[in-house]
Amino acid sequence: MQVDSAADRPRLGELLVREGKLSQRDLEQALIAQQEMGDLLGRVLIRLGLLSEIDIARTLSGQLDIPLVQAGEFPEEMVVVEGLSSEYLLSQGVLPWRREADELHVVMAVPQDGFLTKALHLATGLRIRPALGLESDIQAALDRLYLEAASPDDEEDEGFVGALGSDNEFIEHLKDLASEAPVIRLVTQIIGRVIDLRASDIHIEPFEDGLHVRYRVDGVLQAAESAAPSLGAAVTSRIKLLAHLNIAERRLPQDGRIRTRVKGHELDLRVSTLPTVHGESVVMRVLDRASIRISLEDMGFAEDNLARFRDLLLRPHGILLVTGPTGSGKTTTLYAALAKLDATELKILTVEDPVEYQLAGVNQVQVQSQIGLSFAHALRSILRQDPDIIMIGEMRDTETAQIAVQSALTGHLVLSTLHTNTAVGAIVRLEDMGVERYLITSTVNGVLSQRLVRKLCEHCREAVELHDAELDKAGIARFLPEGERRVFAARGCPRCKHTGYHGRTSIHELFVMDDAAHQAVLSGADATILHNVARRAGMLTLYEDGLRKVAAGVTSMDELLRVTQDQSND
Repeated sequence: MQVDSAADRPRLGELLVREGKLSQRDLEQALIAQQEMGDLLGRVLIRLGLLSEIDIARTLSGQLDIPLVQAGEFPEEMVVVEGLSSEYLLSQGVLPWRREADELHVVMAVPQDGFLTKALHLATGLRIRPALGLESDIQAALDRLYLEAASPDDEEDEGFVGALGSDNEFIEHLKDLASEAPVIRLVTQIIGRVIDLRASDIHIEPFEDGLHVRYRVDGVLQAAESAAPSLGAAVTSRIKLLAHLNIAERRLPQDGRIRTRVKGHELDLRVSTLPTVHGESVVMRVLDRASIRISLEDMGFAEDNLARFRDLLLRPHGILLVTGPTGSGKTTTLYAALAKLDATELKILTVEDPVEYQLAGVNQVQVQSQIGLSFAHALRSILRQDPDIIMIGEMRDTETAQIAVQSALTGHLVLSTLHTNTAVGAIVRLEDMGVERYLITSTVNGVLSQRLVRKLCEHCREAVELHDAELDKAGIARFLPEGERRVFAARGCPRCKHTGYHGRTSIHELFVMDDAAHQAVLSGADATILHNVARRAGMLTLYEDGLRKVAAGVTSMDELLRVTQDQSND
């Protein structure tokens, strides 16, 4: 049976425009993209983010005059059909739905594929009745029902690997495993979920009971699916192949990069592998080029902090540092700062490891330690390029710090990051790295410390009244309107996936090197004294800036305490 025999039916794109789901201009752009991608129009529209999968499916169902079957109608157990193996169904994306006498009803993402329906008929001897289903639903159902049957049994797999005669044969076996349709589909699904979850990292961890997958969403890890232990080596090998890593090396950590397109988003995945007792652990940092915020105004700055930070950026020379732990958004803040500067009139150079996002008009250098191109080596060459502004991805060692100081003294503005918990802690860290105090006071303009806190879901946040004791303990009364006791707490709803939070924003602590701070540093003040000097000059701590966001209903008290536990008593 061939569903696509009606040559005179209206085209899918025309129907979508007629139904008001798509503009004519978007259709024309999608048709151009289709020529480049060589895929079906519906899939192109989904990948471009113009329409959802269900919108396409409903229109396609009407166009083909066949039923649309959704996940709730799928069979609970596999429909066994003689002549159709689990491997074939998985590779072709065909889900047997039900059998009636000499007819087999199947759910397909592309039911108009006459060659596939004919192949199914020849393999089974049954009349094929295709129905339409969402590709993601079909894949999930196939994996649930057929993936275990298609995967080799643990004992058989171990026996086969043990029988291999050499490492080369084992490597070829890994490549074969990584190229199988179920493994490719599983890896694609794992990566594809980051868009729906808004995840920043994917953790794939091998344990005795199987391969565990977790996603970091808004800074917090969430457990997801798990796979059979027998798939561990194949999944890891698939990811290593995509990242151009050495799949034969399973004893040493490796780093690589995957560039892919998922649901209309261009993604860069920074891949890190680490050998563990049960296999290789893989972490993929997700860099979504479409989602980077390069506007300082959109990054959660309070008005007073933003005004002072801008003033520091406009200074012609000196050092401006951004501090915080890994994953606190330091690099994004530096990119936003560079985007504020005029790259047409200024020569801007960066040294990064790695270059996470490419900025227009900015010369960016990738550190490559394996060939000797370290931060310090790159900086020496950069100074001969006559730059106005230099961004150093991270001050990691004494040599880099000293070159940065020399650059600031010779008329350059230097932006960089440090791993310290507080803003004034950066001054002490520079001393520890061998920078003299008089050089610190001569070059450092200011230090911004920041953290990321989760924002409350606006659809389900709930008001909470604080008692006098709670107000005093938290210190939030001075940030609330007079007589106000209400703040908001997380509850959870389907829109935020029952976490109570959606998205993140920044809290900041901005230390400006003024005359009082100069005197304190030169007199040998420690971090505590320097912190008190900065507080007297009007600096708000991370915790206090967070209290402002709690008072404004942006985040919750629980979330602020989670992020600033070490500073809530300052």
